[in-house]
Amino acid sequence: MSLKRPNLRNHTKQKKKMAEDVSANHAQQKLGFNLDVPFPSAREASMALNTLSPDREPRKGGITKELVAVGNVLSVRWTADEARILRVSVGSFLDHLTLVLETMDEFGPPVPL
Repeated sequence: MSLKRPNLRNHTKQKKKMAEDVSANHAQQKLGFNLDVPFPSAREASMALNTLSPDREPRKGGITKELVAVGNVLSVRWTADEARILRVSVGSFLDHLTLVLETMDEFGPPVPL
């Protein structure tokens, strides 16, 4: 009985091709995260939008952030190339949002126009 030796050269080529395919697919995939923050009124959602909108992402490329207020809900959508970049951006935004919410809470509801 003879054992057949595996062709390691072909096996190595196949593994390398598979790794390249996975890397190519991974590089093309974008990560996304959506956050909806309800406010007591549309005016407060608009105030939060105006306060948080000027903060652009410091890194050029790799991540985008879109903010919109519809009624009393502030919606934020991120898309990123890497989980690490997404995590840092979302964490930073949540820190800023917390400050905005604490400030609104401290000063009370807005005075009607």
